[in-house]
Formats: sequence, structure tokens, C-alpha cells
Amino acid sequence: MAGCQRPTERVFAFSTDASSRAGLVGLEDGVLVGNEAGALVRLTRSGEPVWRVKFGQEVAARPTVAGDSVVAGTVGGELAKLGLADGTERWRLTGVPPVLTALVSDDASVYVQGPDGAVRAHALDTGQVRWRQPAPKAEEAHIDPSQRLPAPVLAGGVLVVSLGDAGLVGLSTVDGTVRWRKPWTQVLGMTREGDTLYVSMRNGRVGSLKGEDGSVRWEQTPAEVLTSPPTYLQGVLWVGTEPPQLLAISPTDGRRLSGIALPAQLVTQITEHGEQLIVPTSGREGLLVALRRQGGAPVFSVRTDTPLRTTPVVIGDQLFALGLDGRVLSWSIRVPEP
Repeated sequence: MAGCQRPTERVFAFSTDASSRAGLVGLEDGVLVGNEAGALVRLTRSGEPVWRVKFGQEVAARPTVAGDSVVAGTVGGELAKLGLADGTERWRLTGVPPVLTALVSDDASVYVQGPDGAVRAHALDTGQVRWRQPAPKAEEAHIDPSQRLPAPVLAGGVLVVSLGDAGLVGLSTVDGTVRWRKPWTQVLGMTREGDTLYVSMRNGRVGSLKGEDGSVRWEQTPAEVLTSPPTYLQGVLWVGTEPPQLLAISPTDGRRLSGIALPAQLVTQITEHGEQLIVPTSGREGLLVALRRQGGAPVFSVRTDTPLRTTPVVIGDQLFALGLDGRVLSWSIRVPEP
């Protein structure tokens, strides 16, 4: 650790008994996690399991919480709605396309994007399909079905999805009709702030557009290679680069503001604790690094000995991270004295 004396203290380490790439879902009193063995587990803040539900195959994509329920899917084509309090099954579908991309939901629907880019809206109360948008033609999209597409983003009444070489598409949440198209490719991820959508692309580009109609506000190339989806925190847009840096970008016009060196690549979004940025790194050491916005030496760093490829969760003064090996790790964070 660096920067201050004992800034963190381990709260727990919980093994899900299999590797995991699904990511954590933060709750008010703990987290949800899925793993390669098909388990979906709810943990308290002390690391105690509240419930565990077993699916037939891997839970590879981040589930979505909708009210008092959670909806999760598997690579084997299961989609289920469970009670958040006790994991009780409310409905379950089988024989649907594999779920590799993070689920998103609103008050009426859960939206599922298949490996080929096809999109379905399922009614939250029954699981019935409300509408379908077919996959783009193979010659337009060049989507690798073994790779996860970036998580869709809801922007008002529009669901924005990435379709490989077919670019970004905005779909009506009411009936799935195409509202707009944008030829932005190599998309790493998206994030929304108000009515503005920010997009990062592997080829070094970052763009800003209006989610409702797809109109571009700005587009810049702040680095040669980007490695992570964008994160909007503290009035700044943050994105990872190669060589490993955390890049600060102006959300107003896309100007590069600064760069902070990282010990290994950032491949996911970051989070924050107070004024500190919490950055997970994907190298073998699996470092969680707490940085000041203005840069300088880390406030602290924690080694997990497993790659960190999903976004950490902060609840109050408690930090949670999911290792690629399937361990959920948690620390309490001490605020440094002035």
C-alpha cells in the first residue's frame, strides 16, 4: 500500500467456487454475483450468502435489478426473473439465445441483446417477448458471436446498442423500431449522463451524441488505442489507454485534459470513493488503485492476485471487487486525514 498508513482493511473474501466474468451488481446492503458454474449469489456486506440459485450453465453477463426483482441469463439460453429478497423464481424461459451481454431494464421491460446483435424486449411481469429487432446482415456487422458486445444503454425512450461494423443503433423502447444509426465501430462501451451519451472506441476515438436522436455533439481522438468503456465521474470523462493510462477528457468538447499512468491496463469502468477514483487493473497482480483526480502518487493500492476486469462497487466506506478467479473481495476504506 502507498500514500497513507493502513488506508484499507479487509472485510471478507468470498469464493463463488468458479471463475467469473459477469461483474458485480451493487445493492443497498451487499452485492450480487454470477459465475462460470451457473451460480447466482446474493451476499451481505459482511460476505454472508443470503441466497444462491443454480442455473444450468454459466452466468456470463451482468444481471439487472428491477424493483424487487433481478433478471439473469446464461450462456445456455436461460432467462429468469428472481425475487431479490429470497431468490424465489418468478418466471423462467429456456431455449433463448445465449446471454453474453449485460442486461438492462426499465419499469416495463428487460432488454436482451444476443451474440449476433439481435435484440429482444421481454415484459418484466411475465417474460413474454414484447418486440424483436433482428440481427444485422452478416456482411454489414461482422460480429464475432463468441465475444461479448458492449452493454446497451437506455437514454430516455431509446435503447442504444452496438452492432459491430454496423455501428450504433438507437431503438425505440416501445416497439423496437430504429430511431437512428451512427457508423461508429470498434465500440468498447457507452455511458450516459443526462440526455448525453458518451462512447469510447478501440481505435482511439471518443464521441458524444444525443441519445434521443443520435445527433453528434463532438468526436475526438485523444489517444492511439483505448482499452475501456468511458466513465463519467466528478464532471470528467475517464477512459483507459494503451500504454496503460487513465485519461481525463472534457465532456464538453472531448479535449484531453490529463493522463495518469497505471500499472496495467484498465478494461472496465471505474468508480469513486469521495474524491478518490477507484481503478481496477487487468494485469495478473490485479491491483485496485485509488487515485486523486489531479494525479500524483496513489492514495492507496491493494493487490488481489487475480485480474480485475469488471467494475468495483462502493457502498458507503466499503469497497467490493470481483476477481477473474470468482472471488468477491471487500475492504473498508479509511478516509485519509488532512
